[in-house]
Amino acid sequence: MASSDDTEGTLTPVDFIQLQQYMEYSTLSVKDVIKEFHPGGRLAQHSFGECVDAQGFCLFLKTYLEVDDFPADFCQRLFCYFQHVDQDGAAKCTLSKAGGVFLRDVSCYFSVLEERQPREKLEFTFKLYDKDNNGLLDSSEVDRIITQMMRAADYLGWDVTELRPVLKDMMTAIDVDDSGTVTLEEWVKGGMNNVPLLVLLGLKMTERDGQHIWRMKHFNKPTYCSVCQSMLLGLGKQGLCCNCCKYTVHSQCANKNPEACARTFVKSKKEIGVAAHDWIRADCNSTKCQVCHKKIKALVGRRCVWCQEMRHDECLLSGLATCDCGPLRDHILPPWAIYAVSKEEDTSLLNVTPDGHVLQIVPIPDTHPLLVFVNPKSGGKQGERVLRKFQYLLNPRQVYNLSNGGPAPGLHFFRNLHQYRILACGGDGTVGWLLDAIDKEDLQVRPPVAVLPLGTGNDLARCLRWGGGYEGTGLTEILKEVEASELVLMDRWRIQVIPDDPTEAGDPVPYEIINNYFSIGVDASIAHRFHSMREKHPQRFNSRMKNKLWYFEFATSETISASCKNVKNSFTIECCGRPLDLSSMSLEGIAVLNIPSMHGGSNLWGESKKPEGVPNVESSEVITDPELLKTISQDISDKRLEVVGLEGVIEMGQIYTGLKSAGHRLAQTCQITIRTIKPLPMQIDGEPWMQPPCTIHISHKNQANMLMAAATKPSGFFHLK
Repeated sequence: MASSDDTEGTLTPVDFIQLQQYMEYSTLSVKDVIKEFHPGGRLAQHSFGECVDAQGFCLFLKTYLEVDDFPADFCQRLFCYFQHVDQDGAAKCTLSKAGGVFLRDVSCYFSVLEERQPREKLEFTFKLYDKDNNGLLDSSEVDRIITQMMRAADYLGWDVTELRPVLKDMMTAIDVDDSGTVTLEEWVKGGMNNVPLLVLLGLKMTERDGQHIWRMKHFNKPTYCSVCQSMLLGLGKQGLCCNCCKYTVHSQCANKNPEACARTFVKSKKEIGVAAHDWIRADCNSTKCQVCHKKIKALVGRRCVWCQEMRHDECLLSGLATCDCGPLRDHILPPWAIYAVSKEEDTSLLNVTPDGHVLQIVPIPDTHPLLVFVNPKSGGKQGERVLRKFQYLLNPRQVYNLSNGGPAPGLHFFRNLHQYRILACGGDGTVGWLLDAIDKEDLQVRPPVAVLPLGTGNDLARCLRWGGGYEGTGLTEILKEVEASELVLMDRWRIQVIPDDPTEAGDPVPYEIINNYFSIGVDASIAHRFHSMREKHPQRFNSRMKNKLWYFEFATSETISASCKNVKNSFTIECCGRPLDLSSMSLEGIAVLNIPSMHGGSNLWGESKKPEGVPNVESSEVITDPELLKTISQDISDKRLEVVGLEGVIEMGQIYTGLKSAGHRLAQTCQITIRTIKPLPMQIDGEPWMQPPCTIHISHKNQANMLMAAATKPSGFFHLK
């Protein structure tokens, strides 16, 4: 533990990152927790006036972050940090001098970092500091709010030397009568019109077309403000940058009527099909104008958002007026293909913009617009970065955050198109979620789905040659690969789990559909222990490396304990009514495979080589002959499942590392029935659960249209790009 001198009043960047990671897994809000410290609350004994003692602060963190084992040294550093808050003349708390912290300051700080709408945060902070409930804040109370916002901004990496005068100017502007007090209405109105403050409070949605989606950014090279044309200076995040058009400004210049962001749809049917450029002021330094072919000096040029063409200001009218959407023409859904209709024309109201426009799409000939779904929670922060990049490369109207309503709004928006593709950005679970949503939608066509794998595992993405995980490759290159991909069909399977005793408690079955695999026994046991630990202590599983180390630890302990030894005696399996005889085998589990990848790249079925001169095996409902099974290859579209026996953890490791070619091939079949006689660990597509005695039926459901990336050199089914 660091000394008190080191920790007094400061937090390191590592501390703040760790705090954010804890907050990501919390489901509570600050306003819910502080009620516990009010009179009559569960933690009221730790509250003394405005302050809480050290034990109460620790209980606040454990309750708010929903962790029982919050590190004591980290708690102490946070406590010291809030003890040294600048009160700016506010009334002192005797407990603060003796070793307490102001609960209002702690609550305000955390509320800024929460995932809530800015208006809610503004109203909450106002009521938090309005101690006498008279609907007014005086200047000292407003200063305390600003102090906590500045502290949050500092540890988010902002250059706060710019932010403080912006917030001070806002305070001056909203106190129009110079009374020294601010009403709730004045506070919210002033805050909702202050762009840097909205960005700090987490504004992530546009209210109207043409409004920028701002984020604070650190610039690694000299960059100029598009409003005042001065250079952005500072050591942290020096300015605001729009996710969609890259328009860049100082924090204080964002409130000075900057140019509008590019349009995303047309408001008149007369504009449909009129392919016009959308020019945005850009730092085009040293780039050649594509009209006069001379170099463009800084901030004397413009860039078209759709075709990326750059021109001098004076050359805008000299070049072609028609925009061809540039290299990404096949993927982009341009604004002239999206138009506003009346609410009578579209009564579903699933695609209403925040300012009330109902949107529809008209097809663009010879193109395949890309509908992008991003799971921002996949792969740590990868999902959020990918979401921002696609909002820039494509029309933001075709890029959907799955945290905001799931896939349904996007699928409904594209429902009238016949030629379009889907890109699912996330793990195998995200792809399965999307395929389920496509099944439920009444679509005229079932669009083909490509995968940008985020996080770990990604067995389906490996089989479709999209790789085992996104490593930061330029998304333009990914889009080129999507354009060159080929259509393949993939079987999907219905699984029905019927408990012997419906009243017996068990975990919920995670899915009703199998896309990748189903298993019982040793591998499911490891996955279940991993999943249970992650549910209990999510902060310990916040990186790929940590996840792999934990998985290795559980696999090692499973090797020692052999909890699934002789598991074959606990169930029977029938393939199309034909029982499988497992009595002569020493198995700790079985796997039912739809694709040739499991456990992040293991091919449990293995490669097949048919001897020369041996005729092709005739199609059959079930094949169990060991010699015939040696010649059978897996095919994700053959409406067949492969059944493999697993001897234990060591064998699984040997297959993963290539020391062993495959598990025990037991059968290839189109229908499976399994009956268990005791509780057993199971998993579907990597999601484990503990299942009481039951009967399981697996049968073919349908086939999904998927996109397979072109083979790379050197060729290989699991070649990772």
